[in-house]
Amino acid sequence: MKLLVTGGAGYIGSVVSAMLLDTGHEVVILDDFSTGRRERAPSGARLVSGRVHEAASVLDGSFDGVLHFAAYIAAGESVARPEAYWENNAVGTLRLLDAMRAAGVRRIVFSSTANIYGDPSSLPIEETAEARPPNPYAASKLAAEHALAGEAVAHGLAAVSLRYFNAAGAYGRHGERHDPETHLIPIALRVAAGQRHFLKLYGEDYPTEDGTCVRDYIHVADLATAHLLALDAMTPGEHRVYNLGNGAGFSNRQVIDVVREVTGRPVPVKAAPRRAGDPAELVASSAKARAELGWTPAKPNLREIVGDAWEFHRRRLTWATPT
Repeated sequence: MKLLVTGGAGYIGSVVSAMLLDTGHEVVILDDFSTGRRERAPSGARLVSGRVHEAASVLDGSFDGVLHFAAYIAAGESVARPEAYWENNAVGTLRLLDAMRAAGVRRIVFSSTANIYGDPSSLPIEETAEARPPNPYAASKLAAEHALAGEAVAHGLAAVSLRYFNAAGAYGRHGERHDPETHLIPIALRVAAGQRHFLKLYGEDYPTEDGTCVRDYIHVADLATAHLLALDAMTPGEHRVYNLGNGAGFSNRQVIDVVREVTGRPVPVKAAPRRAGDPAELVASSAKARAELGWTPAKPNLREIVGDAWEFHRRRLTWATPT
């Protein structure tokens, strides 16, 4: 298939693009490089510079589908800059759907988030759980899902939204590098590598076993596999939603301990206040994805996830004075 990958120079988008190429698909990447980097785009993909809002300049009838990753993802930042998240994540998706409709491209896989559930009433979270977005990031993702659902009913779009939490690990030369970095595992690895003096631990008074947030971590290669499976599982006129998770959560303290174990290095920690919009515990059920997509995580173990991330960072980080 010929596929457009929006945000394909970002972390998850680049991994999915690489896996698509490895399995014989033709890939065109649309990215404005506001958070992605040109060098992340896998060789073999055609790279087009532009915002997702400009998809009409790329899409035509030769495309078989779209995989949509062009979103801002920092939940904390979204509380301070909600307008940016609504404009990029929600309005950008509307412009993408306009372009797809005009070109006759009727298949899309959307990278969503299980953060839309907010503080769930029960765990693990199933797709039928009430959506209670705790921040503008999650709300803008949910708005995009509503747009996909409406497009499916009105115009026969075949759409799948994949809701997941914390992707980590690496796939070949493709790994996690954000600027600024906001995710726990890569920050902890930078501290272990001597690139930072310490790690800020946001919140120690959550109603969890050790007082820190609990999250579901998924290997990025397993996420990519789910996106490829979704391409073959969609139906015209339907918007399907799948949660992706390991079914078990890890607290921030547990993650830091695993980073220390894997790297064999100290990871100094300093306590900090809670970040606005951070739920206490989020663990997704993937039972529906396993049953309907045939998806099974190949690397569910946190130590293996951190180990792959460490190998990626160790090859690329400069061992210098920490900042």
